[in-house]
Formats: sequence, C-alpha cells, structure tokens
Amino acid sequence: MVMFEYDKIDAERVLLVGLARGSAKRADTESSLEELAQLAFSAGAEVVGQRVQVRSKPDPAFLVGRGLVSELKEMLEQLGGNCVVFDETLSPAQQRNLEKALEAKVLDRAILILDIFAARALTAAARLQVELAQLEYTLPRLTGAWVHFSRQYGGIGAKGPGETQLEIDRRQVRTKIATLRKRLDKLDRQRQTQRKRRQMLFKVALVGYTNAGKSTLFNRLTRASVTTADRLFTTLDSTTRVMSSGYPCRIVFSDTVGFIKKLPYQLVESFKSTLEEVKLADLLLHVVDCYDPDWPVQVQQTKQVLTEIGADHVPYLLIYNKIDLNPDFSEISGNGSEEFVISAVAGNGMSALQAEIIVRSGRFLNHRSHN
Repeated sequence: MVMFEYDKIDAERVLLVGLARGSAKRADTESSLEELAQLAFSAGAEVVGQRVQVRSKPDPAFLVGRGLVSELKEMLEQLGGNCVVFDETLSPAQQRNLEKALEAKVLDRAILILDIFAARALTAAARLQVELAQLEYTLPRLTGAWVHFSRQYGGIGAKGPGETQLEIDRRQVRTKIATLRKRLDKLDRQRQTQRKRRQMLFKVALVGYTNAGKSTLFNRLTRASVTTADRLFTTLDSTTRVMSSGYPCRIVFSDTVGFIKKLPYQLVESFKSTLEEVKLADLLLHVVDCYDPDWPVQVQQTKQVLTEIGADHVPYLLIYNKIDLNPDFSEISGNGSEEFVISAVAGNGMSALQAEIIVRSGRFLNHRSHN
C-alpha cells in the first residue's frame, strides 16, 4: 500500500448543507446535520455555518437549487469559509459543478467519513480496507476536476491512497483495487484460521452506533486498554480478547467499528471481513448511548447495518449506556431482547450484565457438552 505523510495545515472552515425532501423531513435533516458537524470536528475542521434546503427532489446539476448555490458562495466570503460539505452523496457531475460555481472545495458525507477512517486506521488490515473503500469511491470521479485526494488541496479528504489522482487512469485504479482485494483475501483466510481455533469458545461481540461507549465497556469487561475518546470512530480495528476468570467457559470478547447514518457502502463492503466477528458471534452486546436524544434512531440504524452484513439472526442484549449522564432514563421494554441500563465509565449496572453473560456462557457450555 502506498502511504504518505501529511502536511500540517490550518483547520478548514466549512459550511454544512443538508437537503430535506419535503418539509416533514426538515427535522430529520437538521438532526443529521448536527451529526455531520461532529464528523467535521472529528476530521479537524471548524464549522462556520450551515443551511438546510427543502425540495421535493434533488437538483440533477447541483443537488440543491441554484439560488442556494449563490447564497453559499456569499456565505463563504462573509464567514471566511473555504470548504462546503454536503450531507448527501454527490454525483461526480454535481461535485464538479459545485466546485466550479463556489470556487471552493466541495465534499460530501461519504468522503468525510472515509477521511476520518483513513486518519484512524492503525493496523495493516484497517489501512488496506480504508484504501480499498477510497479507491472504489474515487474511481467514477477520475476527471480533471477531481483533486480531493491530491496533495495540492491537503486537509480533509487528502488522506487518500497517496498519489495524485490526476496522474492515475481508471485502468491503474482498477488494477490497484484488484491487488488490494487479493491482499485482503489473504488476511481474511488468516482470520478464518484464527476463528476456527476459537470455534469452541463462547463469542461475544460489542456493536452499536459510533461513540456509544463500546470500547469503554469492552475495557470494563476484559480489563483491556483499548483507546477511548469522546469523538466519532475512535475504534476502527476489531479488538479481540479471550477471558476465562469468573466465567464458566472461556469467552472471546470482540470490540468492533461503530456504525453511523449513511455509512458509505464502500466501507461496509471493505470491512465485511472485519465484521465477520459480529456475524459469527454467539451473543451481541448492542450498546446504546441513552444520553443522546437520537438514540432510538441510532438503534434502528445499527439494526439496519446488522441486517446488511447478515448478523440480524444473532441473539443480542440491548445495553443502554451512559446512565451516569442521564440518571432519569427509564428502561424501555417490550422489544423482545434482554435490556440493561449501565454506565461503563462508573460501573453502574455492570454486575447484572456480567451475571447475564455468565448465564449465557453456561448455557453454551452445557449445549456443547451434550453435542
């Protein structure tokens, strides 16, 4: 894989733009823009303004109306902005048209997420997966106007495959994609060998929306030291730890990448081998940030991704985390799963959760002994 060093630049000043398909969708769009602002912050940008436009359908040339495009150009000048980030995936033509009209860098939600993944990928496997996703995203955008992965821009979107895309033709990109897939297939076979060794162990995977506290809970359950922070996508690499003390049988705990609204499908595809840990688990701990007012939407979004990767059949416990920040939260029942209200930081509710894991692992041991 081609790696490169990044030049340090001043934080980019960005405008956020959302498109609501009808007035009834405006609240949802505004909520999505709040999350987009967190993504921009995680990527090192400063948000200087935002706009939501209500339209019955996207404009084929600019996504938003031409009037708003003119307003955005004025806002950039008034606020000293140098970048516009759209909450929707832009077509290559829309992106080119917008950059020409705004005379500024234009990004969409997908490339912003890809950029964060590129900055946070630590292991060889994660870097390969992110590079593959970026190249697949870039392939249809290889035109003279596409310079988001070029060194000449820098900043958000520059953490790309490492070579100026203007110098790479489609055939070369397809060749690189094929090479990356072969390398990932090799890593996947190694993972499969490791999974076979753990086949007789009780496997627990932590899943949930990004920043829900999965890594903190993982550390609490395993006495590990996975990096945690109050930001989106702190953990990208699947971390696994085998525990035996206090449990009827040996348990494999796996911490996984967080989910989010409108997760680029290229990332879902390239991370499928990593997410196999979820698909093959015996129990999922679906961690929810009960302090976030949008937690019901985040629960549904996580379930949607689980369905996409074929893990919706795995038994799960619904874990409402961060009760220390929201002491008035009451348990929601009736969804057909076991539910626990905890604080992974303070330790509230951990005894009941661990007791349930012990019960489940004991059932697994009894079932295995009878087969």
